[in-house]
This record gives sequence, C-alpha cells and structure tokens, in this order.
Amino acid sequence: MLLVVAAIGFFGILPGLADRTANVAAPGPYAASERAVALVQSSLVIDLHADSFLWGRDLLARSAHGHVDLPRMVEGNVALQVFAAPTKTPAGINFERNSSDAADIMTPLVVAQRWPLRTWGSLRERALFQLERFEEAAERSEGRLRVLRSRGDLDAFLAEREGDPDLAAGLMALEGLHALEGELESVDRLFEAGYRMLGLAHFFDNEASGSSAGEEKHGLTELGRAVIARMEELGLTVDLAHAASASIRDVLAIATEPMVVSHTGVQATCPGPRNLTDDEIIGIAELGGVIGVAYFEGAVCDTSPRGIVRAMRHVRDLVGSRHIALGSDFDGSVTTVFDSTGVPLVVDALLEDGFDEDEVRMILGGNALRVLRQTLPE
Repeated sequence: MLLVVAAIGFFGILPGLADRTANVAAPGPYAASERAVALVQSSLVIDLHADSFLWGRDLLARSAHGHVDLPRMVEGNVALQVFAAPTKTPAGINFERNSSDAADIMTPLVVAQRWPLRTWGSLRERALFQLERFEEAAERSEGRLRVLRSRGDLDAFLAEREGDPDLAAGLMALEGLHALEGELESVDRLFEAGYRMLGLAHFFDNEASGSSAGEEKHGLTELGRAVIARMEELGLTVDLAHAASASIRDVLAIATEPMVVSHTGVQATCPGPRNLTDDEIIGIAELGGVIGVAYFEGAVCDTSPRGIVRAMRHVRDLVGSRHIALGSDFDGSVTTVFDSTGVPLVVDALLEDGFDEDEVRMILGGNALRVLRQTLPE
C-alpha cells in the first residue's frame, strides 16, 4: 500500500506541484492604459523564449497557473511564441558554477510525467519529444496554432493572421547543445524534425560550448565551430542565451548571420554572470542581432515593468532600439509579475520612459521578425 501511495504521489502530484510552484505570475487582468492595450493589439507581438512543453499542461486550454497557453496568447495578441526545449538541469542549479557531471534533476520530472522510455536516458530524444508535443497540440488546434519552419511559413501565417487575429504560431528552439550528445549529425536530425533555433548552452558546459554558469566557461570547441557553420548552412538561428563570454566572443568572430539572445539581462542594470556586457551587446548589434530581455529576477533584478524597461533602455542607449526584443522566459521555473496577457504593462513602462510608438512596435515584434526572416530557411 505504501508503494501505491508513493507512486500516486510521484506520478500524479509531483509534476503539477512543481509546475504550480515554479511558474508563478501575479494573476490578471492587469491594469494597463487604453493606449498601451491598443498599441499591443495593433502590433505584431513575438516572444523569444518560453519553456511551456516541459510541463504537462495542455497548451490549448486556459490554465489557472503558469504563463503561456493558446487562449492567453490570443488574449494578449502574442502572434508568435518561440518555444524552447530544456533537456537537462543540474542539481544545485545556480548562475555561478554548475558541474557537467552533476545529477540531472530533470530526469525525475521526465519519469513522473510519463514521457516515453526513450527520453529517460537520451537528451536528444527529450528534445524531439517536446517538439512532438508541440506538433500534436497544433494538430488538435484545428488551425488555430501553427508550427513555423520556414520564411514561407512565417509570411503565409502573418498574411492569414491579418484577417484572423485569433491565430497564433510557434517556432521550436533547443536550450543547450548538450542535447546533440556530442554528434554534429544531431544538428541535421533536429533541423529535419523541425527545430529552427539552437541555444549553445544551458546551466553547464557541454561538448560544443561553455556556459555562463559552467565550471570552465570555455569558448567554442572544434565541434562548436562546426555546429555554427552547419547552422548557418541549414537556416538555424543561433541563440546566445546562457553562453559563456568566451563562446559569445568566438561566435561573433565567425558568424555571418544575425543571432538572438533569447532571454537575458544586461550587466549594466543587473550585474551577474548570466547577463550581457556592453561589449557583447555591441558585438551582437554589429551583426544585426536582437537581445530578448527577460522578466525574471536573475535577468533584471527588478521584475516590475519599469525594471524590465530599464534593461531595454540601456540597450537602446548603447546600440539603438532595433536590437531589443521580448524574451520573457515564461514557464522556465521563474516568477514574473504577469503572464502572456500582460505585455501592455511593459508598453506602458516603455512609453513612460520616452520610447515612441514606432520603437515600441519594433521591440514588441518587429526586430525579432527581421532576424527570423533573415535566418530561417526559405
């Protein structure tokens, strides 16, 4: 009987409890100005990072917890959400130093949520399964949720959405090259499956890239350089979030296409190894890239809309508004002030800080759209 009770708790309670306690947002509706709401509703809104498929929620159903689902995307006029797939998280997770050999605390969540057996011991299979969950949700949505894999997909979706603003789309990203399992061929396999953005690192160093929270924080390895070259050949967007400074420098030295930093802060307004230096911001901007400012404490220190905009203001003052984007890190085991319906709160803070409406529209989605149109395959 004790084993039965333990199994019920492990499989039936643990995943939902973890989700509810990890992904916390102040409940809406949110008190934004009419001007901000109208500006969001008339703009293209793109968010560069959410970890929603890590959890067991149905993306098509409105949830009372977490940050992202299709009903809230539609309500918040979020046209395109980049969904990221984490595949391993080290025990003792922190922003300073994590061992690549540390116990993987994501494995119990994978097992408890009854993911397929093939995902229990393979990071690549965990990535592929999260993509499968996304595709399954899109299939059940009767056309309301689209999976984007190319510039053609993107442009067709945006054209159709002009006549039906209740449509939404997603694009799949990988959080960390450790899921390649040390094989360059995995890049092609993930691309063929439908991935269109690859993050170099997560909370620990891997065979291709150092992490800002790794032990060695090394640069690109020989494998990492080959990965960047292959990504550019295929049309995979490079994501520098979580990458070590040495890796960022290496990428900036060899890349020919713009990249994103999907969810980050800046050291000037929130010091810490997780966030970008001014030199990194300048280098990313020189290649035409965009910086998705995140909403959680480790990225912006002050998680209020004004705190988020303070980081955006620094990027604007340094390299201009065309290099700023939204990078919430929703559903990434973080606490935020709002969910995906709360973007007007950020708009109010931008307007109060002196950003004009054209700049706001660029930050909401125009800048991210420019990079995706340039980097996605035809």
